[in-house]
Amino acid sequence: MNREVPVQSWPCSYYLNIERRWVPGRLSLTPTHLRFREDNAETFSVDFHLSSISEIKKESSSYIFSSITVLEKDNAKHWFSSLQPNRSAVFNVLEHFWREQLLSPRGEQGEAKTSKGKELINIATGSQKRLEDTTRVLHHQGEQFDNVMKDLNKIEADMATANRMLSVLEAPVWWPFSGNPLKRFTSTASKETSASDRHHGKEGVIVTIPIVFSHHPDHSLKPGKLTVLLSALEIADCHFRLLHRYERQDVDDLRAITGHEIAVRQRFIGKPDITYRIISAKLPDVLPLLELQYGKKMEFLEEAAMFSEKWRNSPSDRGSPGWQTDSWLLDTIVRSGPIAGDQAEAVIQDQEVSESEAQELRKILMKLKSIALEAESELELQDEALDEITSSVDRSVFSIDKQTRRMRKLL
Repeated sequence: MNREVPVQSWPCSYYLNIERRWVPGRLSLTPTHLRFREDNAETFSVDFHLSSISEIKKESSSYIFSSITVLEKDNAKHWFSSLQPNRSAVFNVLEHFWREQLLSPRGEQGEAKTSKGKELINIATGSQKRLEDTTRVLHHQGEQFDNVMKDLNKIEADMATANRMLSVLEAPVWWPFSGNPLKRFTSTASKETSASDRHHGKEGVIVTIPIVFSHHPDHSLKPGKLTVLLSALEIADCHFRLLHRYERQDVDDLRAITGHEIAVRQRFIGKPDITYRIISAKLPDVLPLLELQYGKKMEFLEEAAMFSEKWRNSPSDRGSPGWQTDSWLLDTIVRSGPIAGDQAEAVIQDQEVSESEAQELRKILMKLKSIALEAESELELQDEALDEITSSVDRSVFSIDKQTRRMRKLL
């Protein structure tokens, strides 16, 4: 569990009851644990599961100012002070993840069992390595296609933003005779009816999750709600008062910073961008929906890459020698029973291997089969990628020519 990526971390001070003194360090929060490490220390001074917390409070006294106390179920009490950027921001994040852990507790899963059939595994890995070597070039080519598609998607997203901004420049709101009166009337009427449509479910509410958020340039974090709709994103406070609505076409970029933190931005000309930073324990369940809706505008940073569907299906994830042996396909086959055939049974009987070793061997054999099937699937995906790249290039060239003509008219 020590390898968990922190959701958030803050500089602070921790009170040592035994020594009766404050020590500086860093408080870090993961999806399941709360930890504190002193400055220049290699190990955590405090490390416990969120489910073991019975209470989180804001406290202060004549000796302790602006502190957060965390009470464990065994009555162990922890004091954290000098929190940066401020106590309220840290408290809101801690309380959010603690409550989500209580509402949907997840038992700690044990580490994967180590292989007990080393000898049999070594026999099978020779063939596995040879097959992986022959498919490595194919997978590398697939990575290059993925990179090309990513760049083309960014170009298309930039073209969409340019199109929206050019529309603003072509019909500025301060020009009394600009725009289409009928269009403005239709837009106004649609806004007036949007609230009633929403109550009747016509807008397609997909999911609503609890969050803590901040609105740039204010970095203080507050509790609220995020609603994902078919045509928009809505951010509301904890009393369900709507604070901002991002129409789907107005989202210029959506960045997944970690699996539990995103930033949504809408850009403008002549006034500040509208940017919201959102943190939630439920975001890992929502990220696939956002990627499906805003794929060309959504960017996954390094710590959030594992939550991307493209990353999980990328050739590099399948082609490395460190393939995961506990995939759903292999587990399903292993659970279905031993391999049929007299030859496999004879080998197991002659070697007198245990059941766990036989299962591990079956996993490796199925991995070989899976590699071959994935190589075939990769060829089909690359054929589709080539067609998509060709279409995307044509669209980009057409869009660039169109925007160029519009900009020349403005000049």
